[in-house]
Amino acid sequence: MASNTSLLTDILAIAEAANAKVMEIYGTDFSVEHKEDESPVTSADLASHDVIVEGLKQLTPDIPILSEESAHAPWSERKAWTRFWLVDPIDGTRDFVKRTGEFTVNIALIEEGEPVLGVVTAPALGEAFWGIKGEGAWKRDHEGRERQLHVVVPPPVRRVVASKNHLNEETRAFIDALGEHCLVQAGSSLKFCRIAEGRADIYPRIGPTCEWDTGAAQAVLEAAGGKVQTLEGELMRYGKEDVMNPHFVAAGSWYQG
Repeated sequence: MASNTSLLTDILAIAEAANAKVMEIYGTDFSVEHKEDESPVTSADLASHDVIVEGLKQLTPDIPILSEESAHAPWSERKAWTRFWLVDPIDGTRDFVKRTGEFTVNIALIEEGEPVLGVVTAPALGEAFWGIKGEGAWKRDHEGRERQLHVVVPPPVRRVVASKNHLNEETRAFIDALGEHCLVQAGSSLKFCRIAEGRADIYPRIGPTCEWDTGAAQAVLEAAGGKVQTLEGELMRYGKEDVMNPHFVAAGSWYQG
């Protein structure tokens, strides 16, 4: 069985191949459809899914895959998965549609309910983030420069990263309770990555998300020294019967909940 470290180069290459396909469509007059839950989906979501799933099947044919765009594997099958790929072909489809650039491609490896490897790319921004449990996290910027990531001790005025599309009353109340703060806007799973690279301090999410929305970015943040926990202070787990996440807080190691 290949080590997680040895898989990284290939996973980054698969993500980059998905990026290229996504950006081909990003520059066209693409159409937008809606799923049963009214969330948008485009041909870019489906094209990215195809590239990633095909790449993962060739790389690790023995590891099952759960992707947002094929999330129909029954629990009777999934409950036996102790190691699986968790994929969000495009996180932040609303940002993709609005052409803000704040969308990501996400690939995570889950072992025993925990994200142990994560790759997050932001195709329109030319950024890539990756993290491996116990080894660290890194970022490659749009000029190709790489650096290792570490969460930081927050300044007196907490930098709160929040969703532009999902900032509800409960989240506002949580943020207000932090005391003096400033808001740092970011879309998609980039919110985790901004904490990992020290540009933000905390991201509360009191609203619905699914496992594929968070798995890869959680791996990056935790590898950078941060943490993701439920509002009750428990670890965020993966491979559940219900793929919806509990409400959570992502932050640097300073946060105690």
